[in-house]
Amino acid sequence: MASVFCTRLPFGSSRALQGAKVKGFPSPQIFQGSGERQYFSPSRLCKTYFCRQTQKPTLEDINTHRTRRNSCVWPSLPYHQRRPFLTQPIAMSGEIVHETIKDGWFREISEMWPGQAMTLKVKKVLHHEKSQYQDVLIFESTNYGTVLVLDNVIQCTERDEFSYQEMIAHLAMHSHPDPKKVLVIGGGDGGVLREVVKHDCIEEAILCDIDEAVIRLSKQYLPGMAEGFKHPKVKVHVGDGFKFLNEYKNAFDVIITDSSDPEGPAESLFQKSYFQLLHDALRPGGVITTQAENQWLHLPLITKLKKDCREVFPVAEYAYTTIPTYPSGQIGFMVCCKEAGRDVKKPLRTWSPEEEARLCRYYNAEIHKASFILPTFAAQALQ
Repeated sequence: MASVFCTRLPFGSSRALQGAKVKGFPSPQIFQGSGERQYFSPSRLCKTYFCRQTQKPTLEDINTHRTRRNSCVWPSLPYHQRRPFLTQPIAMSGEIVHETIKDGWFREISEMWPGQAMTLKVKKVLHHEKSQYQDVLIFESTNYGTVLVLDNVIQCTERDEFSYQEMIAHLAMHSHPDPKKVLVIGGGDGGVLREVVKHDCIEEAILCDIDEAVIRLSKQYLPGMAEGFKHPKVKVHVGDGFKFLNEYKNAFDVIITDSSDPEGPAESLFQKSYFQLLHDALRPGGVITTQAENQWLHLPLITKLKKDCREVFPVAEYAYTTIPTYPSGQIGFMVCCKEAGRDVKKPLRTWSPEEEARLCRYYNAEIHKASFILPTFAAQALQ
């Protein structure tokens, strides 16, 4: 006989039915999974959708039909005692449930990009935990490889992460004539570090990230990005980047801020006072890059960022890269220099075409220059 999973008992009392036999209603079977008891009963109760099934329905089957509230027929119960399916996803044994994943699809929905959403089909949820600072989700997607999500927002995917990591790192690194000491704020996945240490001139690269969970889990689930942690010139500090910068004056040639969106722990990294700390921590001629949101979605925020940067740095420019899994397929950077007159729109140092092909998949000298060319609407707003 086929079986169907029921997530709510007809009489609304799990305690009453766990050991009781109810006249006219088949005894529920109890299925233990993910720390929560699930109940299911014979297929007659939902024969409309599962009548030909010869084995237990899959998680996708159940979640596909769980919102059809009136599809379940309780043949032996009065109407007022019938109960619809719950609208929450159901966990099979050993599977991880997350609020952003429904019907096998991850949904990225945020007030920072109202009226639109990014979805990725989930192959398997690999890990979920609540760190001290944020919600951390890692899943394997069907088409984008392993995906890291912080507070329900995609941070990186294996398929397209290089377009972001390479640009935020090399726009700054190639705008400095001889960077020796580099600081990365955020970037706990290790991707920016991986790019920074491609420059042979580097003597020391320090990463400061507030959340040890991101570093730990990236090493486990995103080894291709986290390989930067293995480099002998790299040092890691777990702590608040704001406080860390306070302890350094005239110390770094390049500082790269790889932050998440200006919500939660990253909010302070978009304030004018933070850019003043960056300025003071740079050596003469030093350069910074920082994540600076999307021109299609956050132009007022970018306008304010550029204004704040220009009040602190003599040179402040906005560039961008394309990346499919970020909102609207783009993300931008503020590129600032402590030295007046420096043209950060053109690389001061370049690799040969052979070196570019060997070291990078996205960045090259021409992309460096092109990334500062903005569409008319954005260029006018950022003048």
